[in-house]
Amino acid sequence: MVELFESSNTTKKELKKLEAKKLRWSVKWGNSYREGLSSKKVRTAGNRCERKAMIDTQHALSLRQQSALLEVNRNRLKPKRAKISEEDHKIMLHLDEIHFKYCHMGQRNLIHELRDRGYEVGRKRVRRLMRLLGIEAMVPKPNTSKRGKAHKIYPYLLRDTPVTAADEVWCTDITYIPMPRGHAYLIAVMDWHTRAVLSWEVCNTMDSAFCLRVLRKAFKATGRQPKIFNTDQGSQFSSKEWVAEIESRGIKVSMDGKGCWRDNVFIERLWRSIKYEKLRLWSYSNVPELETLVDDWMEFYNHRRRHQSLSNQTPWRVYQEAQRKAA
Repeated sequence: MVELFESSNTTKKELKKLEAKKLRWSVKWGNSYREGLSSKKVRTAGNRCERKAMIDTQHALSLRQQSALLEVNRNRLKPKRAKISEEDHKIMLHLDEIHFKYCHMGQRNLIHELRDRGYEVGRKRVRRLMRLLGIEAMVPKPNTSKRGKAHKIYPYLLRDTPVTAADEVWCTDITYIPMPRGHAYLIAVMDWHTRAVLSWEVCNTMDSAFCLRVLRKAFKATGRQPKIFNTDQGSQFSSKEWVAEIESRGIKVSMDGKGCWRDNVFIERLWRSIKYEKLRLWSYSNVPELETLVDDWMEFYNHRRRHQSLSNQTPWRVYQEAQRKAA
């Protein structure tokens, strides 16, 4: 206890006062007695980290006794690392192999894969072993559709409404793309009927200016505009700047229902296609490299990728034919 007080910031005057006072309590540990001071004096003497460092797991006194003497919460002591059993080690090898082949699988799917291999495991065990391995399913995480509470939300205008021609409805959405550091964001404007991507852009920030640039690109590239423009309830698409740009052209604003991804299913399907067909198969370290990959795939999607719903024609061919008929 003397060493503890010497290492503290206690002044000489305070030490004299402490020495002048009678020691008020004693604590018995095993067969030996140790003189001490009041619990308040013990708590204020020395740094808590210093007192925690004084605890010795090899000491004759138990951890409980040492913690009580030094006024340290025993629950705050670093626990011993749990040992990994031989069976857990084998399961972890299987998990690593499955994750390498099917990185999109989460805990539920991995449970069935392991059971097919003869391991009766539960979700808590799989979660614990995945945490030890440092692996997780490659699925979207950031929510890019955060609603602006102060913004006006418009109704969904496409429910039970058939869309039979190009430029009747356009839609847009934002998806996130993981980068070595942080995320990039991809936005696209699509014609609902022909599935043609009219404009797109990759950016490392997500604001209304980023969305307005892509919108104006679509108007400029096509020379046309839709009757209805459908988006989700994200703050970028409910902002005053975005709504003003749409309504100034006489276009009706439509918004998905809250959490209803099916209301904008065609562009949601576009995100799945580009990620599984291109971005997850190629590596990229910065935004310019990512833009090159996206540009290559968008060219393929618009001009070479055939759609069964379009009688096996490409989206851009169907869109151009619709434009010629309208002209």
